Amino acid sequence: FSDPVLVAANDGVGTKVKIAIESGIHDTVGIDLVAMCVNDLVVQGAEPLLFLDYYATGKLDPQEGAAVVKGIAAGCVDAGCALIGGETAEMPGLYAKGDYDLAGFAVGAAERGRLLPKAVADGDILFGLPSSGVHSNGFSLVRRIVERARLGWDAPAPFAPGVSLAAALLVPTRIYVRPLLAALKATDSIAALAHITGGGFPENIPRVLPDGLGAALDLSAIPVPPVFSWLAREGGVAEKEMLRTFNCGIGMVVVVSKAKADEGEQALAAAGLGPIRIGEVVRATGERVVTRGALKL
Repeated sequence: FSDPVLVAANDGVGTKVKIAIESGIHDTVGIDLVAMCVNDLVVQGAEPLLFLDYYATGKLDPQEGAAVVKGIAAGCVDAGCALIGGETAEMPGLYAKGDYDLAGFAVGAAERGRLLPKAVADGDILFGLPSSGVHSNGFSLVRRIVERARLGWDAPAPFAPGVSLAAALLVPTRIYVRPLLAALKATDSIAALAHITGGGFPENIPRVLPDGLGAALDLSAIPVPPVFSWLAREGGVAEKEMLRTFNCGIGMVVVVSKAKADEGEQALAAAGLGPIRIGEVVRATGERVVTRGALKL
């Protein structure tokens, strides 16, 4: 870096850890932990440099703890950052037997002149980058739907043949860092990035848009993975609530300059991100995110 700006982010995994605890699958939530932090760094145009974790439990189970940290290490390798330390806290009386929680902290750097978002204009194109599944938000609702369906975590996943329900839901959050950094290096057409986490499309996209601008989304262009169709159907979740709670198959939204839309799409595709054109930036006086078409649930 010639003129670096430090960027930091912290996050957790939410109630997704409850599925890991109840199913005994502990080696993927650490990847989620890293992903939730480093994806929030790259949306600012930053390269993750270092990561620290916080693991809190009532009584430490060494094998369980090792599996969690193994996932954290794997996530750091994927993101290209160093796991430089962390904290393990035993707090009997605060956590029920077997319970634990995770928090992560990441620091990255970006060239001062390449920070995102840049100038976003009316007519700019929105590309969606496919998610790996539910990622790490909306799991309180997921767990209620599973309870309503009266399924055990070891039951076959209704939406993923040959996989247990727990394993299918615990597929870790996609880490977009390396390919997005490659795309940002290849083109100057990318104006902004929005990580679709809690709050879904209505809350996350407007964060990177200037006042007076919003997003018009073509929902019919979004390839919805089977897990979301099952959740909507089994839980009786309306489309509007799906869009506010889940990523519905799009884990990252990329705003590309209208004048260089083809160049930006090619750079994203060359990086292996599989961009899907899902809408455009429009003028907005009221609701910041409007939709046309319908999700293919």
